[in-house]
Amino acid sequence: MKRLEDFTTLTPEEADAVRALGGPTIRLDRLREIRREGEPATGFYMLEKGWAMASHILPSGSRQILKIHLPGDILGTPSMCSDQAVETLSSITPVVIRFVPLTQFGALIDAHPRLSALFLLSVQAERLALMDQLAEMGRTTAEAQLAAFLLDIARRLDRLGEVQNDSFALRLTQEHIGDLLGLTNVHVNRMIRLLEDKLLIRRDRERITILDRPGLTKLASRPQREKRKELSWLPKSR
Repeated sequence: MKRLEDFTTLTPEEADAVRALGGPTIRLDRLREIRREGEPATGFYMLEKGWAMASHILPSGSRQILKIHLPGDILGTPSMCSDQAVETLSSITPVVIRFVPLTQFGALIDAHPRLSALFLLSVQAERLALMDQLAEMGRTTAEAQLAAFLLDIARRLDRLGEVQNDSFALRLTQEHIGDLLGLTNVHVNRMIRLLEDKLLIRRDRERITILDRPGLTKLASRPQREKRKELSWLPKSR
C-alpha cells in the first residue's frame, strides 16, 4: 500500500480492497524457490516479510539477479504479460508472501480503476529504477555502482523504518551483490573495502553504516528522481 501511496492517498475503500488481495499467507525458509522461470504464471506475489530476489540463469550457467525485493514489494509482475514465468523468484531470508491470482486482480481493476492506474505508476517507477541501474552497469565504475546500490537499499529500508542513524542490516552475501551488479565476489569485496578506506561507509558483518552520505551520493552519480505530483488525469475513485 505504501508503494501506491507514494503518489496519492488511498480512499478507505481502496485501502480495504488492497488489504483484501491475495490468499492465505505462505511462509518459506531462506534460499527457497517461490516460482521458477518457465512455470505457469497465473498471478503475482505480495512480499509481506523478508528479502527475496528475481533472477535469470544465463546459458553459461551463471546467475543474473534482476531485482532485490523488500517487504511491501510485489513479485513477479513482469510475468503478467506472459503465460509462463519470465523470471525465477527466490527467498533470500525467511519470507512471508501472499499469492494474488490474475482473476482477483482483474476484479480489483474493474471495481477500482484508480487503483489500476496507481499500480501502473508504481510499476513504471520500478522500471525507471531498473533503467538507471542498467545505465550504471554500462557506463559507470564498479565503485559507483556499489555506492548507488547501497544508497538505494538504504532509501528503501528507511521507508520501512529499518534504518537507524544511517545504519542498516544488509541481508545479502557478496555473491548476491556480485550477481546483481555483474561483479565477482573478489571484486565486490575489494569495492566494499575501497568505500571503507574512503570513509564513506563502515561494515560490521552484515551491518552497513553510511558515514558520508553526500560523498557516497556524489560517487554514485545516480539521477535524483521526483515522483509525479500532478495526478488530475487519474480515474476518479468509486
